[in-house]
Amino acid sequence: MKEKIFYAGMYLRLSRDDIPAGDGGKPASVKAESESIANQRELIRAYIREQPDIELYDIYADDGFSGSNFDRPEFKRMMRDIEAGGVNCVIVKDLSRFGRDYIEAGRYIQKTFPALGVRFIALTDHYDSLQADMGESSIVLPVKNFINDSYCRDISTKVKSGLEVKRKNGEYISPFAVYGYRKDKENRNRLVADEYAAGIVRKIFAWKIAGMAVAAIAKQLNGLGILSPREYKKSLGLKYNSGFSGAGRSLWGSASVKRILTDETYLGHLLQGKTQKVNYKVKKSVEKPKEEWVRVENTHEPLVPEDDFRIVQNLLKSDSRLGPGMEKAGLFAGLLFCGDCKEQMVRRVNRYKGKEKVYYICSTKNRGEGCSRHSIEEEVLKELVEKTVKKYTNTFLEEKTLFDRAKEKEEGSPAISAYDKEISRLKEEQDRYYSLCSGLYEDLRAGVITKEEFERLHGSFKGKAAQFEEAQKKQESLVKEMFKKGVLSAGRLKAFQDCVELKELDRHTLGSLVKRIYVYEGRRIKIEYYFMDQYRVMPGAGQDAERGA
Repeated sequence: MKEKIFYAGMYLRLSRDDIPAGDGGKPASVKAESESIANQRELIRAYIREQPDIELYDIYADDGFSGSNFDRPEFKRMMRDIEAGGVNCVIVKDLSRFGRDYIEAGRYIQKTFPALGVRFIALTDHYDSLQADMGESSIVLPVKNFINDSYCRDISTKVKSGLEVKRKNGEYISPFAVYGYRKDKENRNRLVADEYAAGIVRKIFAWKIAGMAVAAIAKQLNGLGILSPREYKKSLGLKYNSGFSGAGRSLWGSASVKRILTDETYLGHLLQGKTQKVNYKVKKSVEKPKEEWVRVENTHEPLVPEDDFRIVQNLLKSDSRLGPGMEKAGLFAGLLFCGDCKEQMVRRVNRYKGKEKVYYICSTKNRGEGCSRHSIEEEVLKELVEKTVKKYTNTFLEEKTLFDRAKEKEEGSPAISAYDKEISRLKEEQDRYYSLCSGLYEDLRAGVITKEEFERLHGSFKGKAAQFEEAQKKQESLVKEMFKKGVLSAGRLKAFQDCVELKELDRHTLGSLVKRIYVYEGRRIKIEYYFMDQYRVMPGAGQDAERGA
């Protein structure tokens, strides 16, 4: 009888977790990985040469793939050859090279391969399915696979722990740098500015403050021929693939622009650990709650001032869109709100006999859902806002001068309290509630109130006093910070100065200073500025920011 010939598929595998550690506990070089694969290949070749009934069909090598699952390209190719009838024998160095998931490995070895008539050989584990008895197949094999699975789980835990330590130390661990940065050549876990891309990031923030919608910014970038983050990384020779892009050349879109505008990395901070894998056997990742993210501040050079970043976050809440025929956003885009229902105002154009009149009305009224028109002409609004903002900035600069003089004279806590009316008010409120608490004891002794009423009122008053005490501490902290660092950043003070000197208020200056403009009936407006807390702290700055026509 002619001896059966087995056509063998030589399967080789090595994951990064299996690479021996080099100096400092880090994986050794890629060369070590290649050598390990070569050693597996030579061991199996030597074995096949000694087997008269085995011929090599093909070699399948998954270099750098985990054994925790079987989603590997070369393993899949081998399975296709098995199903096509080309391979009827699989040879591996040991069971761990085949896979470390004991359930899946057991299914292939004990069910799938026998059903397909495939002989399985693990050399160093001395297992050959053609010669194995029931004890080896049903007891020894599952135990060895379980040990390999446990090893994989332990490795996964150690890798996670190591990455968590790096995150908490402020080390950047993603394989690719965020757009606008590159990895430091001396320290791959540190970000440094990429001057070209950093300039694009700054332009994106400036355009947003100037009133451009996110979609308009994306269109502008594409029109200028600026490469999207994905294409830019590829142009640098990086093997970068983003889950946000499809096939072909990717362009800037609203999503990519918004990711940049909301990324705190540009403030010099690292926010990592936003996702986690379901477990070591599954590649799928799930998002973690924001409170579980690892945040480390001041790890690298910021590209955007904190003031600009905060302004942009506010503008994104009411992203403006260009109206028909408009080439750029209006002066008040994203800033104008109804004073009563707090909904955004909408821009309307009235054309009559060749003349054009622009005005704003409440969007709630415009939809027919109540409220009132709150109608105000654009020219009237512009005049009111320009006058009010310039008066506010003038006052701010004058009061800042007084505040800075006070700072030069006194730095202590008594001086701090002297320059904040709000602290005094909060202290008075706190003392009042503590006095009410004391009065309750007298009322209880006099029989004016019952014990239950005493306990209820005492708890309420004490809680109120604690709230005012906490508010007072926060206010004192604000003033201390102002004394320590000055009232505002140099860049923001320049915006104040520019506003005073401008003949006509422009969009960039307005967006830098004004958070919201509320419009009431009778052409009355109220302006909510950025930095109102700092303004109120300074002596003499107690005026109401509300102005009317």
